[in-house]
Amino acid sequence: MVNKPLFKSSNFSFITGILFWCSLVVVSCVYLTIPLITLFADVFKVSSSQAAWAGSAFSLAFAVGGLFFGVLSDRFGRKKMMLAGLLLLTVITPLIGSVSSFYWLVALRALQGLAASMFPPSVLAYAMEMFPIKRRVTIIGFISTAFLMATIVGQIYSSYIVLYMSWSYAFYILLVVYFISTILITFIPNDKTQQPNGSFFSAFLRIGYIFKKKSLPLCYIISVTLFISLVGFFTTLGSYLTSPLFGLSHQDILWVRAVGIIGMIVSPFCGRLVAKFGVKTVLSCGLVLAAIGLGLLGLWANLIFLVTMSVVFITGIAMALPSLISLIGQIAGEIRAIAVSFHMFMVFIGATLGPILSIYLINHGGHLLSFEVSAGLLCLSIIVPFFTRLEEPSRSYSSSSQIEINKN
Repeated sequence: MVNKPLFKSSNFSFITGILFWCSLVVVSCVYLTIPLITLFADVFKVSSSQAAWAGSAFSLAFAVGGLFFGVLSDRFGRKKMMLAGLLLLTVITPLIGSVSSFYWLVALRALQGLAASMFPPSVLAYAMEMFPIKRRVTIIGFISTAFLMATIVGQIYSSYIVLYMSWSYAFYILLVVYFISTILITFIPNDKTQQPNGSFFSAFLRIGYIFKKKSLPLCYIISVTLFISLVGFFTTLGSYLTSPLFGLSHQDILWVRAVGIIGMIVSPFCGRLVAKFGVKTVLSCGLVLAAIGLGLLGLWANLIFLVTMSVVFITGIAMALPSLISLIGQIAGEIRAIAVSFHMFMVFIGATLGPILSIYLINHGGHLLSFEVSAGLLCLSIIVPFFTRLEEPSRSYSSSSQIEINKN
């Protein structure tokens, strides 16, 4: 028997707003310390490469933790996992601002990364399971927009704080932000805990099912290349704009990056595009658009042209990311939570490799080479959607993906 929706359109807006906000403030933490690396090196008397571990420790813990907690969310529930992550962030984050030792800074950032990693795979699985199929790509688009905006918002936030206050306040203020977010997440409907068969550890063996889905491993090629290109873009752009060719200050560069938010506006509307043209078509178009923007970026040393191509590139990424997550969810079916968790894991592999590759290419061939190689990777990933095959969702699956709103 197919259940009828028990919600109003206003409930979708309310829940979407909460999930968007919480996704933004959680993932912004990943990029929080990028503008603080030089400051940490001075304050804690360490080298710049050592100071970078304030970000790397978080990223590594975030990547591994996302895979681990995504599997656990199958057993304990998506909402409970999101709530636990936000509660831990509320406790751990202000402690970072109080440290006087660099090693404690790195250790607490790693713990913060583990806490934050509970949220992204859980919120994506929640969106795919609790929202009707027609609205699923739209909510994933909003969450993806939050993930993309976090790359810029996190940097602007911490840069603004250190202009007027001590770096510690960047973490103290987040105590209030995460406390409010914890309260907000309690208002979303409860999901049904699945209670998988077998022991606690047998749930992790289900990760192997990912590779039994013929088209699924191919999608992770795009997961990696998207974020190699995105994070590599930000790395190369910063170096390019501080070069004698432009000579911009770091503060000016942040505002140039902020313009990229314009390109992210398309992400929430991907649902309509997917409904009309299909998920693989939208994904392919997004990859093509991103490759064109990135490929043309370094061909003309004009700031207006550069900013315009940056917006084109970000628009392509904003189309591709929610479409990719939706495609992974559709192919994965009943193992969608694990599949999305593995996607997040591969995303942060790409985010880790992006700066390394970009810096190497800049040092050995210049900024143009870095832009073009990243664009080339995107071009190669364009062929992937043509080798993926979708199955029609079952009736029972469709009926179970409706939000049940409790009247309080």
